[in-house]
Amino acid sequence: MEEHKQTFPSEEVTLPSKGLLYPKDHPLAKGTCEIKYMTAREEDILTNQNLIKNGTVIDKLLKSLIVTKFNYDDLLIGDKNAILVAARILGYGNEYTFKYLEQEVTVDLGEIKDKELDESLIINKDNPNEFEFTLPYAKKTITFKFLTHGDDEKVLNEIKGLEKISKLTNVASTTRWKYIITSVDGDYTKKTVRDFVEQNFLARDSRALRTYINSIQPDIDLKVDLTLQDGSLQEGVSLPIGVNFFWPDADIS
Repeated sequence: MEEHKQTFPSEEVTLPSKGLLYPKDHPLAKGTCEIKYMTAREEDILTNQNLIKNGTVIDKLLKSLIVTKFNYDDLLIGDKNAILVAARILGYGNEYTFKYLEQEVTVDLGEIKDKELDESLIINKDNPNEFEFTLPYAKKTITFKFLTHGDDEKVLNEIKGLEKISKLTNVASTTRWKYIITSVDGDYTKKTVRDFVEQNFLARDSRALRTYINSIQPDIDLKVDLTLQDGSLQEGVSLPIGVNFFWPDADIS
């Protein structure tokens, strides 16, 4: 008997990075990622209490939906966000209703805009995920990269470890900078970068770099403007992203 392999409809998602920040032979270098439509199997993932409690439910869902074969740790955070929203639209449509200030509001996910990469900012085609910035107060030139899912996991694990060992509670910002910044005045050694972040990184330079990164990072704009029942306009509201983003009718505590 001939074996019949079941297939599901799929769509290509355009990546904000345009694929330019991956190695040339990487499957995502083409600038798109294929994802399939959600099925009942994915709804099982969304209601898995263990995945919800340990915070891995969204990644487990995306891994199940992505058809293109690649190492998930390689996925840039901005591209991951684009895939996430596309998966939600394919699964349940454009409208997303959620509570804000005790009111139900609805946004059209189809109107969310991509923040695409400006190719002219790439300084090294052999290592495309590297960018340059001169700190306005320290006058040091640093290079930095956009984090991938794998980088983000390392950051979160290091933060948990530091909080457990030292009882420190506000280490998220400095820990993240240690992974984002790749060199200081041409010195790429990890010790130099870590020492700089911990001892010499001025708060106003940190703010300037954060602002610059946010302005150029390929991503999608997850902030929306909302009109409330009294007619007031709330600008720049962050979309709540969680299990209910994918399955708003589910009763999940």
